[in-house]
Amino acid sequence: MYIDSHQHFWKYNPDRDSWIVDDMKCIRRDFMPSDLKPVLENNGMDGCVAIQADQSEEETIFLLKLAAQNYFIKGVVGWVDMQKHNVEERLLNFSKYKKFKGVRHILQAEPDGFMLKEEFQRGIKALSKLGLTYDLLIKPHQLNEAIMLTTNFPNQKFVLDHIAKPAISNGIDENWENQIKELSKNKNVFCKVSGLVTETDGFKPEPDNFKVFLEVVTSAFGTERLLFGSDWPVCLVAASYNEVLKIITNYYDKQQLKMILGGNAIRFYKI
Repeated sequence: MYIDSHQHFWKYNPDRDSWIVDDMKCIRRDFMPSDLKPVLENNGMDGCVAIQADQSEEETIFLLKLAAQNYFIKGVVGWVDMQKHNVEERLLNFSKYKKFKGVRHILQAEPDGFMLKEEFQRGIKALSKLGLTYDLLIKPHQLNEAIMLTTNFPNQKFVLDHIAKPAISNGIDENWENQIKELSKNKNVFCKVSGLVTETDGFKPEPDNFKVFLEVVTSAFGTERLLFGSDWPVCLVAASYNEVLKIITNYYDKQQLKMILGGNAIRFYKI
């Protein structure tokens, strides 16, 4: 199976979804499974993993309902308050659903030190106990903290979203490269080659922008720990689904693509 390891669904709400700013207005509408299914089929993809976009348990329930109704949604990464005293109870509640695979929090919006808070790490401990995954949505300045977090929990499976959102149009930043290499030394950490097109200036990607970044993450993580993610529909502000997919298919060979486009996601998320 070829799996898109990172995409979103929502019924657009201007208050809740205020992160969709004016220069992203083309995605100020509903995006549901009926919109994605033909796109996946037209691009040779067999399924996807739905990732939370809103920080509420209602979001988790919404995604799990969609997954129950649509066979091609192979997994759900939802949201649970990782700092609550009853986090394990909440995770157990959602673990009753076979397609519930893990959790994500919008860490990129949190202050320095958040990932190292005792309350947050208690939540990670609960994830480990239940064999659930954690998606790391961070920016480059948070990489050092992510290294410490993932080192503290060597048996917890983590995946870095969007290669930590470097400024693609500016070329390689030495600090980002060095910290990506350091993070990759923790074998419990995978990396999604996703969200690249929207980290370009003015959402105007150039095909050659991405090669040097792919070189770094491939050298660091190896093709056995990289996962393709479209970040649909967010990607549509900068590129079509097919254009996003081509960034990956034009760079890797067929054997590598078997892992990056499917095998690694299946293994990481236990699909």
